[in-house]
Amino acid sequence: MNYGLAKRATLQSLRSGRMARRDVCDAHPYLLRAARYHGEPTNRVCPICAHRNVTHVTYVYGDALGRSAGRVKATSDLVQMAHEYEEFRVYVVEVCQGCSWNHLTVSFVLGNGGSPDDPDDTRRADSDSGGHPAET
Repeated sequence: MNYGLAKRATLQSLRSGRMARRDVCDAHPYLLRAARYHGEPTNRVCPICAHRNVTHVTYVYGDALGRSAGRVKATSDLVQMAHEYEEFRVYVVEVCQGCSWNHLTVSFVLGNGGSPDDPDDTRRADSDSGGHPAET
């Protein structure tokens, strides 16, 4: 799902005075830290302060991920994860480390679509025991 319309509506509300800057520049300190150390730089200028480029922070969630759920992942990791896990949801947040603007930009589902009842699916045994898929 693309959240571009929601972003445009938020920016319009800010410009029209229906929202204050403090209402949209409210990134949690953990999100700012994730952007600084794990985020992926973009060439897009912050729509609020126009002084810095926004950083993308990618989070993954899903029951199949176990302890990895809710963690920040590099975009390059998603292809491998899509092969390893049946299904998980990805959320990409744009963050300005200058003014603390943050907005969910896109979310989507990835995974191999494998059936948990598939006897050839070794992930089933791993998830039942609380472990993770074997690394190759």
